[in-house]
Amino acid sequence: MRRVPQYLALLAYVVFLAFPLLWLLSTALKTPREMALADPTWIPREPTLANFADAFGEQDLVGAATRSLVVALASSVITVVISLPAAYAIARYRGLVNRIAIGWVLVSQVFPFILIIIPLFMILRDLELVNTLPGLVVVHVTFTLPFALWMLQGYVRAVPAELEEAAAMDGAGRIRTIVGVVAPLLAPGVVATLLFAFISSWNEFLFALVILQDPDVMTLPLTLVRFTGPEGVARLGPLAAASLMATIPSLIFFAIIQRRLKSGLMAGAVKG
Repeated sequence: MRRVPQYLALLAYVVFLAFPLLWLLSTALKTPREMALADPTWIPREPTLANFADAFGEQDLVGAATRSLVVALASSVITVVISLPAAYAIARYRGLVNRIAIGWVLVSQVFPFILIIIPLFMILRDLELVNTLPGLVVVHVTFTLPFALWMLQGYVRAVPAELEEAAAMDGAGRIRTIVGVVAPLLAPGVVATLLFAFISSWNEFLFALVILQDPDVMTLPLTLVRFTGPEGVARLGPLAAASLMATIPSLIFFAIIQRRLKSGLMAGAVKG
């Protein structure tokens, strides 16, 4: 009985988190006449799949989702590959350079991204990366890297240095120690960073709006905007259906990563 209030609070929190998704599903299944009612209903009175047909018929959602998936996967993997050794160096080798690096990571998160849009566009234009997916990947990696580095260096600091010293006393070299001892313990941090980088890239809109100009290379967030008319009036039915479909890949990715996160935690516990 003492756990009942805890379960009720947890249930209320889950409902609060799931409310936007449920309302999105409800809107996607409503007819235009039902969406125009002054008193909105929770459950559609006449459920219809016409909004999904209109969404896929009007825009290339599959192509846009594929491009977003490629950009998000490439950005997240590259971010982790670059930030992991840098985080290890910052956490293990103390000094003035490391303190300056950490300070710069924190300061870089203060500046609004809108301030660097113009110079960023000029740099990408000189590199011939405007209106290309590789250019968008470079931008996503650049702006996700500081926070990923900060996350991973916290996980590295949590790994006891005595484990590395014990491995060194057993004759293991630096690389073997990192791969065999430190890396398994960092698995939860790597997975969490990978998830953060993927979601950030998948949902990113501002940089994609500036860099990508051709509809054939636009990512999913830019494609969703096209359901809004020139006067700012959105077609709620197809937009809700397309937005609902846009959340499915990220949910699937999170479900897969969540299992890896749990296995990484268990592996870290056994290694510790």
